[in-house]
Amino acid sequence: MDIRAGVVAAVVMSIIGALWIFRSGIRALQSARKLTFYRIKRQRVRGGWLTLVAALLLLSFGVWLAFNGEPIAYRYFPPSPTVTLTPTLTTIPTITLSPTITLTPTITDTPSATDTPLFTSTPFVPLGIEALFESVVTPNPKASFSPLQFTLNCTDFLNFEAAAVFQNPIDYMCAVFTYAEMLPGAQWTALWYRDGKLVHYETIPWDGETGGYGFTEWEAPPAQFLPGAYEVQIFVGLEWKVVGQFLLQGDAPTLAPTPLPTLSPSSSATQTPGQTATLQPTRTSAATQPPASPLPIGTVVTGTP
Repeated sequence: MDIRAGVVAAVVMSIIGALWIFRSGIRALQSARKLTFYRIKRQRVRGGWLTLVAALLLLSFGVWLAFNGEPIAYRYFPPSPTVTLTPTLTTIPTITLSPTITLTPTITDTPSATDTPLFTSTPFVPLGIEALFESVVTPNPKASFSPLQFTLNCTDFLNFEAAAVFQNPIDYMCAVFTYAEMLPGAQWTALWYRDGKLVHYETIPWDGETGGYGFTEWEAPPAQFLPGAYEVQIFVGLEWKVVGQFLLQGDAPTLAPTPLPTLSPSSSATQTPGQTATLQPTRTSAATQPPASPLPIGTVVTGTP
Protein backbone atom coordinates (compact mmCIF):
# COMPACT_ATOMS: atom_id res chain seq x y z
CA MET A 1 0.00 0.00 0.00
CA ASP A 2 1.42 3.40 -0.88
CA ILE A 3 1.04 6.69 1.03
CA ARG A 4 -1.89 7.91 -0.99
CA ALA A 5 -3.86 4.70 -0.42
CA GLY A 6 -3.10 4.83 3.31
CA VAL A 7 -4.34 8.43 3.61
CA VAL A 8 -7.55 7.59 1.75
CA ALA A 9 -8.15 4.60 4.02
CA ALA A 10 -7.58 6.74 7.15
CA VAL A 11 -10.03 9.38 5.91
CA VAL A 12 -12.72 6.79 5.20
CA MET A 13 -12.26 5.14 8.60
CA SER A 14 -12.39 8.53 10.39
CA ILE A 15 -15.67 9.45 8.71
CA ILE A 16 -17.20 6.05 9.49
CA GLY A 17 -16.02 6.24 13.13
CA ALA A 18 -17.40 9.77 13.49
CA LEU A 19 -20.78 8.69 12.23
CA TRP A 20 -20.85 5.71 14.59
CA ILE A 21 -19.85 7.86 17.62
CA PHE A 22 -22.41 10.53 16.64
CA ARG A 23 -25.11 7.85 16.57
CA SER A 24 -24.06 6.64 20.04
CA GLY A 25 -24.26 10.19 21.43
CA ILE A 26 -27.79 10.66 20.04
CA ARG A 27 -28.93 7.40 21.57
CA ALA A 28 -27.42 8.41 24.96
CA LEU A 29 -29.36 11.68 24.93
CA GLN A 30 -32.57 9.87 24.00
CA SER A 31 -32.15 7.31 26.79
CA ALA A 32 -31.43 10.06 29.35
CA ARG A 33 -34.92 11.48 28.87
CA LYS A 34 -36.44 8.25 30.19
CA LEU A 35 -34.48 8.23 33.46
CA THR A 36 -36.20 9.40 36.64
CA PHE A 37 -33.17 9.97 38.85
CA TYR A 38 -31.80 13.43 38.36
CA ARG A 39 -28.12 12.69 39.03
CA ILE A 40 -28.01 9.70 36.73
CA LYS A 41 -29.93 11.62 34.12
CA ARG A 42 -27.42 14.51 34.20
CA GLN A 43 -24.50 12.11 33.90
CA ARG A 44 -26.12 10.41 30.93
CA VAL A 45 -26.81 13.77 29.25
CA ARG A 46 -23.24 14.92 29.89
CA GLY A 47 -21.87 11.70 28.41
CA GLY A 48 -24.10 12.07 25.37
CA TRP A 49 -22.88 15.57 24.65
CA LEU A 50 -19.26 14.55 25.11
CA THR A 51 -19.86 11.75 22.65
CA LEU A 52 -21.29 14.19 20.08
CA VAL A 53 -18.29 16.50 20.53
CA ALA A 54 -15.92 13.57 20.01
CA ALA A 55 -17.79 12.64 16.84
CA LEU A 56 -17.43 16.17 15.50
CA LEU A 57 -13.72 16.24 16.35
CA LEU A 58 -13.17 12.91 14.60
CA LEU A 59 -15.09 14.13 11.54
CA SER A 60 -13.03 17.31 11.46
CA PHE A 61 -9.84 15.27 11.68
CA GLY A 62 -10.97 13.17 8.72
CA VAL A 63 -11.63 16.26 6.64
CA TRP A 64 -8.28 17.78 7.60
CA LEU A 65 -6.51 14.51 6.84
CA ALA A 66 -8.07 14.41 3.40
CA PHE A 67 -6.50 17.76 2.46
CA ASN A 68 -3.22 17.75 4.43
CA GLY A 69 -2.42 14.14 5.25
CA GLU A 70 -0.62 13.25 2.05
CA PRO A 71 1.68 16.33 1.91
CA ILE A 72 2.68 15.86 5.56
CA ALA A 73 3.36 12.18 5.00
CA TYR A 74 5.67 13.03 2.10
CA ARG A 75 7.72 15.26 4.43
CA TYR A 76 8.64 12.32 6.63
CA PHE A 77 8.60 9.67 3.96
CA PRO A 78 9.92 11.27 0.79
CA PRO A 79 9.08 9.20 -2.28
CA SER A 80 11.97 7.44 -3.94
CA PRO A 81 12.46 8.20 -7.62
CA THR A 82 11.40 5.41 -9.92
CA VAL A 83 12.88 4.74 -13.29
CA THR A 84 10.41 5.51 -16.04
CA LEU A 85 10.78 3.29 -19.03
CA THR A 86 11.01 5.22 -22.25
CA PRO A 87 9.32 3.35 -25.06
CA THR A 88 11.50 2.81 -28.04
CA LEU A 89 10.18 3.22 -31.51
CA THR A 90 10.06 0.00 -33.44
CA THR A 91 10.15 0.30 -37.17
CA ILE A 92 7.39 -1.73 -38.77
CA PRO A 93 8.57 -3.23 -42.01
CA THR A 94 6.46 -2.17 -44.95
CA ILE A 95 5.40 -4.49 -47.69
CA THR A 96 7.23 -3.86 -50.90
CA LEU A 97 5.06 -4.41 -53.91
CA SER A 98 6.59 -6.52 -56.61
CA PRO A 99 6.36 -5.01 -60.06
CA THR A 100 3.58 -6.54 -62.08
CA ILE A 101 3.45 -7.10 -65.78
CA THR A 102 1.58 -4.33 -67.54
CA LEU A 103 -0.59 -5.64 -70.31
CA THR A 104 -0.56 -3.78 -73.55
CA PRO A 105 -4.06 -2.46 -74.30
CA THR A 106 -5.68 -4.08 -77.27
CA ILE A 107 -7.76 -2.33 -79.88
CA THR A 108 -11.48 -2.85 -79.34
CA ASP A 109 -13.65 -2.76 -82.42
CA THR A 110 -16.46 -0.26 -81.95
CA PRO A 111 -19.50 -1.12 -84.05
CA SER A 112 -20.70 1.74 -86.20
CA ALA A 113 -24.34 0.75 -85.75
CA THR A 114 -25.93 -0.54 -82.58
CA ASP A 115 -28.78 -2.98 -82.86
CA THR A 116 -31.80 -1.85 -80.87
CA PRO A 117 -34.15 -4.64 -79.84
CA LEU A 118 -37.62 -4.24 -81.24
CA PHE A 119 -39.36 -5.84 -78.27
CA THR A 120 -38.87 -5.38 -74.55
CA SER A 121 -39.69 -7.73 -71.72
CA THR A 122 -42.10 -5.24 -70.15
CA PRO A 123 -45.70 -5.98 -71.16
CA PHE A 124 -47.41 -3.28 -73.22
CA VAL A 125 -50.66 -2.74 -75.08
CA PRO A 126 -50.23 -2.99 -78.88
CA LEU A 127 -51.14 0.12 -80.85
CA GLY A 128 -53.88 -1.71 -82.75
CA ILE A 129 -55.66 -2.61 -79.50
CA GLU A 130 -55.00 0.80 -77.96
CA ALA A 131 -56.90 2.34 -80.87
CA LEU A 132 -60.01 0.41 -79.73
CA PHE A 133 -60.15 2.14 -76.32
CA GLU A 134 -63.55 3.72 -75.62
CA SER A 135 -63.34 4.96 -72.04
CA VAL A 136 -62.65 8.58 -71.09
CA VAL A 137 -62.33 7.79 -67.35
CA THR A 138 -58.79 8.25 -66.00
CA PRO A 139 -57.73 4.94 -64.39
CA ASN A 140 -56.77 4.87 -60.73
CA PRO A 141 -52.99 4.25 -60.51
CA LYS A 142 -53.52 2.55 -57.12
CA ALA A 143 -55.69 -0.20 -58.61
CA SER A 144 -54.26 -3.62 -57.76
CA PHE A 145 -54.83 -7.20 -58.92
CA SER A 146 -54.02 -10.54 -57.33
CA PRO A 147 -52.07 -13.29 -59.14
CA LEU A 148 -54.08 -15.02 -61.85
CA GLN A 149 -55.53 -18.49 -61.28
CA PHE A 150 -56.50 -20.55 -64.32
CA THR A 151 -59.47 -22.89 -64.40
CA LEU A 152 -61.82 -24.56 -66.86
CA ASN A 153 -64.92 -23.49 -64.91
CA CYS A 154 -65.66 -19.93 -63.76
CA THR A 155 -69.18 -20.48 -62.45
CA ASP A 156 -68.15 -20.28 -58.77
CA PHE A 157 -65.36 -17.92 -57.69
CA LEU A 158 -65.22 -19.37 -54.17
CA ASN A 159 -64.97 -23.02 -55.18
CA PHE A 160 -63.07 -23.79 -58.37
CA GLU A 161 -60.19 -26.05 -59.33
CA ALA A 162 -57.14 -24.05 -60.36
CA ALA A 163 -54.13 -25.48 -62.17
CA ALA A 164 -51.07 -24.42 -64.14
CA VAL A 165 -50.91 -27.35 -66.60
CA PHE A 166 -53.84 -28.48 -68.75
CA GLN A 167 -54.39 -31.24 -71.31
CA ASN A 168 -56.09 -30.98 -74.68
CA PRO A 169 -58.80 -31.04 -75.88
CA ILE A 170 -60.35 -27.94 -74.29
CA ASP A 171 -62.67 -25.28 -75.67
CA TYR A 172 -62.68 -22.81 -72.74
CA MET A 173 -60.16 -21.20 -70.38
CA CYS A 174 -60.73 -18.69 -67.59
CA ALA A 175 -58.32 -16.58 -65.50
CA VAL A 176 -59.73 -15.61 -62.08
CA PHE A 177 -58.38 -12.75 -59.92
CA THR A 178 -59.32 -10.39 -57.11
CA TYR A 179 -59.02 -6.64 -57.49
CA ALA A 180 -59.23 -3.44 -55.43
CA GLU A 181 -59.55 0.33 -55.97
CA MET A 182 -60.86 0.06 -59.52
CA LEU A 183 -62.86 2.92 -61.05
CA PRO A 184 -66.06 1.98 -62.92
CA GLY A 185 -65.79 3.01 -66.55
CA ALA A 186 -61.96 2.85 -66.71
CA GLN A 187 -60.58 0.98 -69.72
CA TRP A 188 -59.16 -2.44 -68.92
CA THR A 189 -57.55 -4.94 -71.28
CA ALA A 190 -56.69 -8.64 -71.20
CA LEU A 191 -54.18 -10.00 -73.73
CA TRP A 192 -53.76 -13.76 -74.33
CA TYR A 193 -50.45 -14.89 -75.84
CA ARG A 194 -49.32 -18.34 -76.97
CA ASP A 195 -45.54 -18.72 -77.27
CA GLY A 196 -45.24 -14.92 -77.58
CA LYS A 197 -47.98 -14.58 -80.25
CA LEU A 198 -51.24 -12.75 -79.56
CA VAL A 199 -54.15 -15.19 -79.97
CA HIS A 200 -57.01 -13.49 -78.10
CA TYR A 201 -57.82 -10.19 -76.40
CA GLU A 202 -60.64 -8.21 -74.80
CA THR A 203 -60.68 -4.49 -74.01
CA ILE A 204 -63.78 -2.81 -72.57
CA PRO A 205 -64.66 -0.13 -69.99
CA TRP A 206 -64.73 -1.63 -66.50
CA ASP A 207 -68.30 -2.58 -65.62
CA GLY A 208 -67.64 -4.10 -62.18
CA GLU A 209 -67.36 -2.77 -58.65
CA THR A 210 -64.39 -1.08 -57.01
CA GLY A 211 -63.28 -4.35 -55.42
CA GLY A 212 -64.08 -8.06 -55.50
CA TYR A 213 -63.63 -11.02 -57.84
CA GLY A 214 -63.10 -10.74 -61.58
CA PHE A 215 -62.12 -12.91 -64.54
CA THR A 216 -61.10 -12.92 -68.19
CA GLU A 217 -62.08 -15.81 -70.43
CA TRP A 218 -61.47 -17.27 -73.87
CA GLU A 219 -63.90 -19.62 -75.55
CA ALA A 220 -63.01 -21.03 -78.97
CA PRO A 221 -63.20 -24.27 -80.96
CA PRO A 222 -60.85 -26.96 -79.61
CA ALA A 223 -58.76 -26.77 -82.78
CA GLN A 224 -57.68 -23.21 -81.84
CA PHE A 225 -56.27 -24.25 -78.45
CA LEU A 226 -52.89 -25.35 -79.74
CA PRO A 227 -50.34 -26.74 -77.26
CA GLY A 228 -47.79 -24.31 -75.90
CA ALA A 229 -46.97 -21.83 -73.14
CA TYR A 230 -49.76 -19.31 -72.65
CA GLU A 231 -49.48 -15.92 -70.94
CA VAL A 232 -52.30 -13.59 -69.92
CA GLN A 233 -51.54 -9.90 -69.30
CA ILE A 234 -53.95 -7.54 -67.50
CA PHE A 235 -53.80 -3.76 -68.08
CA VAL A 236 -55.75 -0.84 -66.63
CA GLY A 237 -55.51 1.88 -69.21
CA LEU A 238 -51.96 1.50 -70.51
CA GLU A 239 -50.53 0.44 -67.13
CA TRP A 240 -49.61 -3.21 -66.76
CA LYS A 241 -50.98 -4.78 -63.57
CA VAL A 242 -50.47 -8.57 -63.50
CA VAL A 243 -49.26 -11.45 -65.68
CA GLY A 244 -50.14 -15.13 -65.39
CA GLN A 245 -48.92 -18.23 -67.24
CA PHE A 246 -50.24 -21.72 -67.85
CA LEU A 247 -49.11 -24.66 -69.99
CA LEU A 248 -51.34 -26.52 -72.44
CA GLN A 249 -50.16 -29.99 -73.46
CA GLY A 250 -51.36 -32.49 -76.04
CA ASP A 251 -52.26 -32.06 -79.67
CA ALA A 252 -55.37 -30.09 -80.46
CA PRO A 253 -58.05 -31.87 -82.53
CA THR A 254 -57.92 -31.04 -86.22
CA LEU A 255 -60.88 -29.67 -88.15
CA ALA A 256 -62.72 -32.23 -90.33
CA PRO A 257 -62.28 -31.39 -94.03
CA THR A 258 -65.38 -29.95 -95.67
CA PRO A 259 -66.38 -31.95 -98.79
CA LEU A 260 -66.31 -29.95 -102.03
CA PRO A 261 -69.48 -29.93 -104.20
CA THR A 262 -69.28 -32.41 -107.17
CA LEU A 263 -70.45 -31.49 -110.68
CA SER A 264 -72.76 -34.09 -112.37
CA PRO A 265 -72.68 -34.21 -116.23
CA SER A 266 -75.89 -32.91 -117.84
CA SER A 267 -76.96 -33.19 -121.52
CA SER A 268 -78.87 -30.56 -123.43
CA ALA A 269 -81.01 -33.10 -125.23
CA THR A 270 -82.57 -36.26 -123.86
CA GLN A 271 -83.54 -39.27 -125.86
CA THR A 272 -86.65 -41.22 -125.14
CA PRO A 273 -86.42 -44.95 -125.54
CA GLY A 274 -88.15 -46.10 -128.70
CA GLN A 275 -87.42 -42.94 -130.63
CA THR A 276 -84.70 -42.45 -133.15
CA ALA A 277 -82.86 -39.30 -133.61
CA THR A 278 -83.70 -37.54 -136.90
CA LEU A 279 -81.05 -35.53 -138.54
CA GLN A 280 -82.32 -32.26 -139.97
CA PRO A 281 -80.57 -30.85 -142.96
CA THR A 282 -78.98 -27.52 -142.48
CA ARG A 283 -79.18 -24.68 -144.88
CA THR A 284 -76.10 -23.53 -146.56
CA SER A 285 -75.56 -20.15 -148.10
CA ALA A 286 -75.45 -19.76 -151.86
CA ALA A 287 -72.17 -20.70 -153.43
CA THR A 288 -70.03 -17.83 -154.31
CA GLN A 289 -68.10 -17.88 -157.49
CA PRO A 290 -64.56 -16.85 -157.47
CA PRO A 291 -64.03 -13.40 -158.89
CA ALA A 292 -63.15 -13.27 -162.59
CA SER A 293 -59.68 -12.45 -163.47
CA PRO A 294 -59.31 -8.89 -164.55
CA LEU A 295 -59.39 -8.25 -168.31
CA PRO A 296 -56.79 -6.47 -170.17
CA ILE A 297 -57.42 -2.83 -170.67
CA GLY A 298 -59.17 -2.21 -174.01
CA THR A 299 -61.01 -5.63 -174.24
CA VAL A 300 -64.73 -5.41 -175.16
CA VAL A 301 -67.11 -7.79 -173.48
CA THR A 302 -70.15 -8.96 -175.42
CA GLY A 303 -73.07 -10.97 -174.28
CA THR A 304 -76.80 -11.25 -174.23
CA PRO A 305 -78.62 -9.08 -171.77
